[in-house]
Amino acid sequence: MHNGISLTQFIIEEQRHIPGATGDFTSLLNDIVTACKVISNLVNHGALVGILGTAGTENVQGEVQKKLDVLSNEIFIKSNEWAGHLAAMASEEMDSIYPIPDKYPRGKYLLTFDPLDGSSNIDVNVSVGTIFSILRRPGGGEVSERDFLQAGTQQVAAGYAIYGPATMLVLTTGNGVNGFTLDQNIGEFILTHPKMQIPADTSEFAINMSNMRFWEPPVRRYVQECLDGKEGPRAKDFNMRWIASMVADVHRILTRGGVFMYPIDAKIKAKGETGRLRLLYEANPMSFIVEQAGGGAITGRERILEVQPESLHQRVPVVLGSKNEVERILAYHQEG
Repeated sequence: MHNGISLTQFIIEEQRHIPGATGDFTSLLNDIVTACKVISNLVNHGALVGILGTAGTENVQGEVQKKLDVLSNEIFIKSNEWAGHLAAMASEEMDSIYPIPDKYPRGKYLLTFDPLDGSSNIDVNVSVGTIFSILRRPGGGEVSERDFLQAGTQQVAAGYAIYGPATMLVLTTGNGVNGFTLDQNIGEFILTHPKMQIPADTSEFAINMSNMRFWEPPVRRYVQECLDGKEGPRAKDFNMRWIASMVADVHRILTRGGVFMYPIDAKIKAKGETGRLRLLYEANPMSFIVEQAGGGAITGRERILEVQPESLHQRVPVVLGSKNEVERILAYHQEG
């Protein structure tokens, strides 16, 4: 039997340090946690409950949706729409925002989420996850898309759940990063990874090497130096990792260091796009977590959390992880 601190207890104790806290934020986090537990259960059952395969639909980005994409999105909405903590939600899987229906009270927070990151891997039983971000709603009146277009520095909290050999939830409220593991026997997330920190130095990098011919010179230079190993200018050997599930790649970096790169390249530019990963649903929450754990997060040329969003589904390049490596990549971009 585990005698550790539960996530609920942890959140309540954190709330006690905030003057004037009403409990709304704590209750909202508990609703998010409930949604993650339900999704975890579905992921763990896989083909046994018939949720693998495609849904026969596309999301707003033109990507084919998996059945579990659609189900996870519905679970997040149903778990969070009724309690009165939110004014609206926005999801990678929905074309526009989802205002809280009139039959429910509306609150002071906004929720953005990627209900199932890495879902292309679900059919082959590779770790996937859920990413979320909480913002304060600016002003009153009717909620609109513009309310969501806040820089990442304005996030109240961010986190992700990873559905792997164990289900974990990693959370920041701007006071460091803590990891909780789901104890299936009692149905509670228990604090198992307190005060997570990313080592400043690393010998691992994660990138899709099949895009190498499309990369810009700074990224090509950095990766080539890693590949040159001890005989190259870095004078040490590097290992390459690439899971193609952002949650899984970032979780590895949080636990042992590394750098994750999904840079802008000629192929992305040819499609008229500004990046590959979504600013509001992926880049901002993950960057908040990584920075709170002592790492860095940039587009290549600027800090991700300072990018001013212009649209709900805006994409950006992402480079994040061990601070010294991220700073090196930034310097290479600044050199031209």
